[in-house]
Amino acid sequence: MSESPKRLLVRSAKLEDIPSIREVMKASYPRGVELYTAGMLRGQINRFADGQFVAEYDGKVVGYCSSFRVGGDRALVQHTWHDITGQGYASRHDPGGDYLYGLEVFVHPDYRRHRIGQRFYTRRKQLCRDLNLEGIVFGGRIPGLKRRKKQVQSPQDYIEQVRDGQMRDPVLSFQLRQGFELLGLLENYTDEDPDSLGHASHLLWRNPHCRREQEVPRGSGPAVIGLPHQVRLAAVQYQQRQLKSVDEFFNIVRYFVETVSEYRADFVLFPELFTLQLLSIDEELPPVEAIHAITRHTDRIKDEFRRMALRYNVNIIAGSHPTLMQDKSIQNIAYVFLRDGSIHEQSKIHPTPDEAHWWRIQGGNSLAPIETDCGPIGVLICYDSEFPELARHLCDQGAEILFVPFYTDERQGYLRVRHCCQARAIENQCYVAMAGNVGNLPNVHNMDLQYAQSCIITPCDFPFARDGVAADTTPNVEAVALADLSMAALREARAGGTVQNLRNRRLDLYQVRWMGD
Repeated sequence: MSESPKRLLVRSAKLEDIPSIREVMKASYPRGVELYTAGMLRGQINRFADGQFVAEYDGKVVGYCSSFRVGGDRALVQHTWHDITGQGYASRHDPGGDYLYGLEVFVHPDYRRHRIGQRFYTRRKQLCRDLNLEGIVFGGRIPGLKRRKKQVQSPQDYIEQVRDGQMRDPVLSFQLRQGFELLGLLENYTDEDPDSLGHASHLLWRNPHCRREQEVPRGSGPAVIGLPHQVRLAAVQYQQRQLKSVDEFFNIVRYFVETVSEYRADFVLFPELFTLQLLSIDEELPPVEAIHAITRHTDRIKDEFRRMALRYNVNIIAGSHPTLMQDKSIQNIAYVFLRDGSIHEQSKIHPTPDEAHWWRIQGGNSLAPIETDCGPIGVLICYDSEFPELARHLCDQGAEILFVPFYTDERQGYLRVRHCCQARAIENQCYVAMAGNVGNLPNVHNMDLQYAQSCIITPCDFPFARDGVAADTTPNVEAVALADLSMAALREARAGGTVQNLRNRRLDLYQVRWMGD
């Protein structure tokens, strides 16, 4: 029996492809350079899924191609790789941009005789035609420059000689054969390409089929396919009270989940550490013993909340719960239960001084958005919202809604969290939901007092609530804040709002760099 022929196809990249893409990247770059973290690749796919492709040979990912939309006022002038790509996250993506910008193409060296690069360029051109864009622009490598720098007068001279056929460059010559024209030299484009001496060729392909009279108005870019235009959020301001049994706790929680489900909420948020209410069932314990005791409820909490998310068809951000880790440390973890039955976790990165002192809680080391049926979301547990680089890292990876479960014992602490969440919403042009505890637990150490005014916060611009607050609650009473959030308005504000904090960042001067994935 003859062996079935191998199949090569180019398809849209998916989030689950990221580990394979990174393996191809390591093989493609000299000395195993890891130019893109998993977070950067998440940002590229989440921001503009239509522009990301993989090549698959016999079911194995062997190449990757990334692109995003950008305005000609940014792409056709001098720029650097870090600035125009948003440090590799594609955070400069503009849904109303009139050019497709080529961020990256790489192919596993074992498969470079299959013309995969040419297939990627063809796919980009087709996307450009489908979106009715002016053309494709990017900065291209010129790896022959270092080897021939003594034979030419300048980098500009080198690329002109390659263009005129007097010299050959393994990358630029190929790109010119694909129909790209040379605009000039991008000086100091990146410091991560020594063979190109940090420079790049500035290349453009003009879309001959472009019909500008049919252009979508700038700033009103297309909605993300398959995602809702509007999302309904509920934030539960939860009353701490003494319990008689574990079942009583889940009955109270179930009441809130069922109620917001009847209001057709997409998400419901509970407060930080609200599960410590379970400690009120038994006799008072010293802090360290108490925190270890609460971890024994973790499995049932995960089982019950998962069942509620499925039954009531709502995504549940279940506040946070102290969890015993494999190394015997305890972390403060937010569990997210999606209505498809999946469970996700986000550790608190920065335990407060009190958490570290009384409960010996340690911080987590990873921060990534969670993919939901309403788009990617991020979770920052209380104190984490006071560190702006964390919210920026989540939004760079595509998060548009941040959930902040919090626990504060008095008004000053609450206002620190509240003001920081308002700042995060403005800085990142995103929505932020906050939910806190009220009441008291007199026989549970470090939970004596609670102060909260839960709310759902928006950026401050014309499409949103006048004061940047979509909904809030009366302080210190049990309540639920509900709000409908327009995702289209958010994307429009990011692309063409009164201020455009994400687009206007000076990445040539500063950047947030996450140490790891």
